[in-house]
Amino acid sequence: MKPTKAQLIALLYAWIAQRPGLEFGNYGDVSAYRSEMRSITKDLHTARTLLRQVELSGISADELLAAFRAYSGRLQVVPHGDGFALDYCAGQYWPTEYRRAACAVLASALWAYKADYCMPEPVLMHNSETGETLKRYQDMRAGDWLRAKFRKEYGRGIQQTWFN
Repeated sequence: MKPTKAQLIALLYAWIAQRPGLEFGNYGDVSAYRSEMRSITKDLHTARTLLRQVELSGISADELLAAFRAYSGRLQVVPHGDGFALDYCAGQYWPTEYRRAACAVLASALWAYKADYCMPEPVLMHNSETGETLKRYQDMRAGDWLRAKFRKEYGRGIQQTWFN
C-alpha cells in the first residue's frame, strides 16, 4: 500500500511545523544562537512556499515519492501502524537539517514536474562547430529555462538555493 498525495502533504506539513529543539548550551553566545534560529526560520518559510506549490500542482503521489531520493535519501516515508510517517537520518545537526531535507524533496518534485509537463516545445538547432543537433527552449538549454522559470516564480534566493 502506498500513501496518497494528501497523506504525503499532511506528513510534510507536520514535519516542517516541528520545533527545531535547539539547545542554547551548544552555542557560545546569544548572537550565534539567534543567527541559527533565523536560518532555521528562513528554511521554514521556504518549505511552506514549496510545499504549497506542490500541493496545488498536478504532481502525483508517485512523483512525490520518487522525489524522496533527494538530500541523499535521508528523509523517507515509512509505514507506521495503519498509516505512514516520515523518518530522517541526521547528517550532523538535526535542528538545522530537517526542514532543508523537506525543501530538497519538494524542489526535486517541482523540478521533475516542470521538466516533464511545463516546458515549451523544443527547437532543434544545429551547432556547426561540433556537428551536434541541440534542443533549445526559447533559445536556452533545458536547465537554464527551468532555472529562469523558478527564479520568476520564487525569487533569486530560493532559485539559487534549491533550483541551481
